[in-house]
Amino acid sequence: MAEALKKEAPAPAPAAAAPARDRWTQWVALTTTVLAVCAAISALKGGSYSTRVQLATTEESNRWSHYQSKSIKDHGRAVEKDLLEVLRLQARDPEAARAVDARIAAAKDEIARYKKEEAEIKAEAERVKAEETGYKRHGAQFGLAVMLLQIAIMLNSIGALMKKPLMWGVGLLFGSAGLAYMLNGFFLWF
Repeated sequence: MAEALKKEAPAPAPAAAAPARDRWTQWVALTTTVLAVCAAISALKGGSYSTRVQLATTEESNRWSHYQSKSIKDHGRAVEKDLLEVLRLQARDPEAARAVDARIAAAKDEIARYKKEEAEIKAEAERVKAEETGYKRHGAQFGLAVMLLQIAIMLNSIGALMKKPLMWGVGLLFGSAGLAYMLNGFFLWF
């Protein structure tokens, strides 16, 4: 009897393939997931570059403050040297003149040292400014990438909800542009 029941039981129906019309929604889900991951990476990298810009701005400000302090010291020593030169002209005693000459020479040496340090500090501040500019360029590209990728995700979602493959296609265009800007954020090709 068990054999009879086995023979009479209908064979299970083969798994039906998803209708062709709805199969594209699987691709929408996959591309939306990829775009969301890329948007997250772009947002993370954009934030990283934003932090680098802030740190570089602070470092540049510190360098210029250091430059100003050296410039003030340089100016003070130059005024001191000028006063010593006037004092030298008034010196009547050769020993006093030698002492003033020694102070003038020391002031000139310090002025030369300050000028050299100012040039080094200025070069370093300009280097930091160039780094900051590069960080801004990278960050801007990642910012554009995030915006375009989010638009693409939104268009993909609307396309899937409304069953409009055209919306998905437009979303893919925005996503492609977003991916291009994301890659440009890493490599600065354009």
